[in-house]
Amino acid sequence: MTVLTLTADLSGERADQFLSRSVEELTRSAAQKLLEQGAVTQNGKAVKKNAKLDAGTVLAVSLPEPQPLDVAPQNIPLDVVYEDGDVVVVNKPVGLVVHPAPGHPDGTLVNALLYHCGDSLSGINGEIRPGIVHRIDRDTGGLIIAAKNDAAHLALSAQLQDHSLARTYEAIAVGRFREDTGTVDAPIARHKTDRKRMAVDPTGRRAVTHWQVLGRYEGYTHIECRLETGRTHQIRVHMAHIGHPLLGDTVYGAKKPIKGLAGQCLFAKALTFSHPRSGETMTLTAPLPDWFEAQLAKLRREAE
Repeated sequence: MTVLTLTADLSGERADQFLSRSVEELTRSAAQKLLEQGAVTQNGKAVKKNAKLDAGTVLAVSLPEPQPLDVAPQNIPLDVVYEDGDVVVVNKPVGLVVHPAPGHPDGTLVNALLYHCGDSLSGINGEIRPGIVHRIDRDTGGLIIAAKNDAAHLALSAQLQDHSLARTYEAIAVGRFREDTGTVDAPIARHKTDRKRMAVDPTGRRAVTHWQVLGRYEGYTHIECRLETGRTHQIRVHMAHIGHPLLGDTVYGAKKPIKGLAGQCLFAKALTFSHPRSGETMTLTAPLPDWFEAQLAKLRREAE
């Protein structure tokens, strides 16, 4: 049983909207189905999906037990940047979900890796996330590394823990940065009222992002960000926290999408890690995608 309390800023919101906002990975249609089934109650009485809720309303939600997903190989084209018997590094396109989840049962990077690698993926993260060492947001493109055996997975996970696996991103942020370099050291936790968002919160887990300016334009700054930690939405949350949300980020910045962008202007450009078998230091990079270069070209033209 999950208990949800409506805060004052959400007063007047429909029950189905509030439910999908508050329960992670619960779609609007799934929320409506729960309401229609009587799985959401207020003071013991079933709540209608179109009911308008007042501030302070307490809802009791009976969520169904998660059903096992049948994760099957799918012939989805992959841009493989590097591969050997231990690791595979893929340049993930924007829009591709990393692993199956409610609302995205297939068509994911995991489905593609299962087809590409066959049985050669680590099993440490179970059937849903075989081989997955770290994640990238659906609407963020760039490099992601997967392990092809358990030994490689453990070695790469250890590098994530001690911060020796370096992940470098490029982004376009709103506003002009005064300094050339800086660090955001601010803990991140799940947003208290919107379960689909993250937020800087003193009760959260430590999160550190190092940034440096690559170019300044009228009203925008091209930056490089290096993750010291890897919290969900970390760069997006940190940049918004310091007053520079990412261009195109409709979750933490402007509410209207930007023409030519499917999501935020953020790209995982480089990975540096010690090879789990040889110990060799490897640095892999991917070129900025056309949609990112187009935004930079537009900013250059406007600055002329």
